[in-house]
Amino acid sequence: MQNDVIEQKDSKGQMMTLTPGRKHKPPRYRDNRNNGPKKRTMQVLKRPERDVHPDHMQQDSLKVTHLGGLGEIGRNMQVLEYKEDIILVDAGFGFPEDDQPGIDYNLPNVSYLADKIDRIRGLIITHGHYDHIGALPYILTKIGNPPIYCSRLTWGIVMKRHQEFPHLPAMDITIVDDRDIIQLGENFKVEFVHVNHNIPEDLALHITTPVASVFHTADFKFDPQPLNEKPTDIEYLKQIGDKGVTLLLSDSTGAERPGSSVSESAIYENLEKIFQQSKGRIITATFSSLINRIQQLIQLSEKYNRKVAVDGYSLKSNVEILKEMNQLRMKKDTQISVEQVDDFPDNQVTVIGTGAQGEERAVMMRIASGEHRFVRLKDTDTIIFSSSVIQGNERTVQRMRDLLYRMGANVYHYQMMDIHTGGHALQDDLKRMMMYIRPKYFLPNHGYYSMMVTHAKLAQDIGIPKENCIVPDNGNIIHVTEDAWWYDKKSAMVDNIMVDGLGVGDVGNVVIRDRQVLAEDGMFVIVTLIDSKTGQVRGSPDIISRGFVYLKENKELLIQVRKRIRMIVAKSGTRPINWTDLKDVIREDIGLFLFQKTERRPMILPVVIEV
Repeated sequence: MQNDVIEQKDSKGQMMTLTPGRKHKPPRYRDNRNNGPKKRTMQVLKRPERDVHPDHMQQDSLKVTHLGGLGEIGRNMQVLEYKEDIILVDAGFGFPEDDQPGIDYNLPNVSYLADKIDRIRGLIITHGHYDHIGALPYILTKIGNPPIYCSRLTWGIVMKRHQEFPHLPAMDITIVDDRDIIQLGENFKVEFVHVNHNIPEDLALHITTPVASVFHTADFKFDPQPLNEKPTDIEYLKQIGDKGVTLLLSDSTGAERPGSSVSESAIYENLEKIFQQSKGRIITATFSSLINRIQQLIQLSEKYNRKVAVDGYSLKSNVEILKEMNQLRMKKDTQISVEQVDDFPDNQVTVIGTGAQGEERAVMMRIASGEHRFVRLKDTDTIIFSSSVIQGNERTVQRMRDLLYRMGANVYHYQMMDIHTGGHALQDDLKRMMMYIRPKYFLPNHGYYSMMVTHAKLAQDIGIPKENCIVPDNGNIIHVTEDAWWYDKKSAMVDNIMVDGLGVGDVGNVVIRDRQVLAEDGMFVIVTLIDSKTGQVRGSPDIISRGFVYLKENKELLIQVRKRIRMIVAKSGTRPINWTDLKDVIREDIGLFLFQKTERRPMILPVVIEV
């Protein structure tokens, strides 16, 4: 702790301890705005069968609930409750799974908080990545627009995102820094602790309550030589451990990978070797969220007398935020527009773009396919992929690399040399964190279930008893005291709230299932005219097939379908005709017939018209 501090109340009446001389309150956006997204339908996730400790059920306890982030990458959001006070940690979105066609993002389900809004004392955001802040515009009004606490850079990213949603109310945000302490309600004291990640100003949380203390690592790694910021204070982590920590929540993303993360300084050295050797343009693809990597590329470009063109919406947005906040070291004349690339000699140009994962319309894929308006690939160009390949994207990325190789470019990626390091601790560093903090109980979070289980085994390797390792699912309500932990008999609803364009939560499981059917087997539309006097089929039913069969090559199948439709209508017999029942019979009969003939189940859409 720093010696001289000031205690004051924030706009909601909560006490906070601040360091003198720092600017803690940023300007606010004030306007008259309406409420947020419409109400949506929720679903309960069943708690796994694990022991509940009835002897402790009447004790005062700290309740910890994950509304997202367990068994997945993304949707990070935690709820901590003690008596009448609640604090929230992060509000991120997750990207859609392969079986969610048309979906843009998945959001945490916050219905658990619907009747608890007046108890929420604050939302703490650990850092500015979208898997930790991306859901905020969608859920802000659903959680009562509580006070928000975050670092200055995170504030800039959050506010930039907020501007894209003009209907939302102004946010109440307080900027905090390393070692600041805030009091939220009567029962939560939160200390912010600087840790390293691949974005500056990442903050771990030391949370104390009357019955238990929690250390939340946020996303982290140990880097002795980070770029543009100080290393994590190891001695201070040990001091926190000396005070006694009841529960450790720790990032599990790298739990299945042995060793330690490569330092950013080593990445810089390897990137510099490429800059030294390159005789033409350098074109790099990286994540827009890798702020440190962007800074490295700019520094190297300036060192080797290169102009920098930044392309890609999210990347350009982040660069502008960093420039506005004086968080990016770059000379005034370094940056050029992508339209100006051909105005300079090739050996004086660096292009930093999006598309490291082979996204169809991202910058690198448009360059590789020859569709970029201003950058045409040359055989003297050097391509750098300064990012790892996200699981599931391997084929897409390889296809993009092949295109680049066919065009004669020199390609470098992380499998050839260390030009990328992740922002998450690997096994050795995960063990180090546990040994510094020395918690009584351990809960791995932020990762797939296999990562969490592996992380729990690492905890056992360093001496944390197996019975003290908690591996829950989203929605499990965990009670913690100094002497025990147990699951609540109830669980929070945690099904995905899906964002589809402007729609939030209006796409449910039924719609997704229909999209899956259409994607896998297509649709089969039958338009039938029925004579109002005779009740018989008039003419020949029209058939439209999309994604099922090519009609011109399946004439015999169509003849049989039309014959069956006439038979179905003739058998209906009732007057007047029950159109709903008739369409159901057509759907079931033709669906079964097509499956028998093709072993495929297209979506059957019968259209019956009385004439």
